Amino acid sequence: MMFRIGIISDTHGLLRPEAERGLTGVDHIIHAGDIGRSEIVDALRRIAPVTAIRGNVDIGEWAGEYSDTKLVRLAGKSIYVLHDLKTLQADPRACIDVIVSGHSHVPKIDTVGGVLYLNPGSAGRRRFQLPITLATLEITPGGMRPEIHDLGGD
Repeated sequence: MMFRIGIISDTHGLLRPEAERGLTGVDHIIHAGDIGRSEIVDALRRIAPVTAIRGNVDIGEWAGEYSDTKLVRLAGKSIYVLHDLKTLQADPRACIDVIVSGHSHVPKIDTVGGVLYLNPGSAGRRRFQLPITLATLEITPGGMRPEIHDLGGD
């Protein structure tokens, strides 16, 4: 059986229709911060259950319900979520399978010491000529398959 996670970050208050379509059918959504406004998470919850953390632009009363980091267990995998990878304080060797981060707006998939590092890039407004992206992570009995999806757009 497969469990599919949609991973999004740096929406900065904009949930593109392309992102909503790209997340359709996932079993769970992770938002790695810089949400921008609470309505973004509300809209994502209409697609699938959501784990979200606060990013550096998430200020104000609404952002108080989100923590800076979160450790979630999905489909038998431990997934540590934080906004800026440079602030990582958890020991990745401490039974963590995946580290999800955002902040840089640069999509990246890397494996270091058996830990999958995944940054979905930014799904919000385009900045710095970077692509507009999100990621999916498929978890099967045979392993994990991460993928970056380019959403196109302006």
